[in-house]
Amino acid sequence: MESAPVDAFFVLGGSIRREVYVAELAKQYPETRILISQGSKDPCILLIFQKYEAPIRQVWLEKCADSTFGNFFFNIPILKQWGVRKVKLITSPTHLPRAKWMAQILLGANGIWVDVDAVKERGIPGNQESWVKTGLDLTRSAIWAFLSQAIQPPCSHVTPLTDVDLKVWRKSGFQCETQWWLKLK
Repeated sequence: MESAPVDAFFVLGGSIRREVYVAELAKQYPETRILISQGSKDPCILLIFQKYEAPIRQVWLEKCADSTFGNFFFNIPILKQWGVRKVKLITSPTHLPRAKWMAQILLGANGIWVDVDAVKERGIPGNQESWVKTGLDLTRSAIWAFLSQAIQPPCSHVTPLTDVDLKVWRKSGFQCETQWWLKLK
């Protein structure tokens, strides 16, 4: 499974640089589905994809999660529904190793192989890791790995990026982080 192609890119929200990174991946792999969990505001993600001239047809935005655990809790059912067998998890070095271990436990228990890409951040990291937080999340993950075999929590806030209406958002006066306007690698 390690050498199999990736079926989906799964972005953990918390850094706009992760969204820039996945937009660049979308250009290289236009048929690969992208699931962005609790990322930036919807129009900001759309503007990133437009700036990088990346296809948006295979991009979905999930807004149910409020934690790293929630990223997996709400998105495993989506990935399973898509028939994903291998996923590329996109996060940041400041989010490791906790996010990687949680992914291996939770996605692995659901038959999904995980590769991790850690995207370097600028400025203040989105995540502050501690061993206590890691221990608690890994314990929760082990329990949920078992329970997730029977329970599939729905998320009613999943939007295709193609449905994001910039005109409506502009009326609300949204603002995006400024660093994405730069060519970030």
